[in-house]
Amino acid sequence: MPLTRWSHSCVTVDDGSGVVVVDPGIWSEPEALLRADAVLLTHEHSDHADVLRIVGSELPVWAPEGANLLGVPFHPVRAGEEFACAGFTVRALAGQHARVLPEHVTCSNLGYVIETAAGTIYHPGDALELPAEAVQTVLVPLQASWLKTVEAVDFVRAVDPERAIGIHDGQINARAITSIGRWLTKSGCDGYRWVPPGHSV
Repeated sequence: MPLTRWSHSCVTVDDGSGVVVVDPGIWSEPEALLRADAVLLTHEHSDHADVLRIVGSELPVWAPEGANLLGVPFHPVRAGEEFACAGFTVRALAGQHARVLPEHVTCSNLGYVIETAAGTIYHPGDALELPAEAVQTVLVPLQASWLKTVEAVDFVRAVDPERAIGIHDGQINARAITSIGRWLTKSGCDGYRWVPPGHSV
């Protein structure tokens, strides 16, 4: 599978036809952008979108319509839209950023299903929107102010992918990552694994 994981929620997808980086935020490594042809942003928060680094890269960017990216030029994407990006076919799933508090005003969040020669990869961003189609690989958030472990387990069970790879782990230590991973595998998510930043699968 042509996927390299970086810190927190950033991944690059490269199947030989192009390289797209998803959610290069302030906690992800600068190398994530080095070979990229394009950037996909699920939403506007800085842990998913390092605007200074993205502007400096001069790469084309796709992001939710209306996203506040502080002057970063981007191609606006609507929920349900299918588009070409760096040689990949990408489908955007509807959704808002998951709420932290009942009164929390959320921003737009799009999940992206990316078609590759090795199968589809789904990055949900900061929500747990379920794709309408079968996907081979799902990226599952492990920890967030808006997330409980049982919700991550239910999400992976509902998507029922061949592989699940942990992301959104930039605020927890190795012990917590291992503990959450055990709950996922114990709960029947047999294809789950955690990939260290900078490593590919």
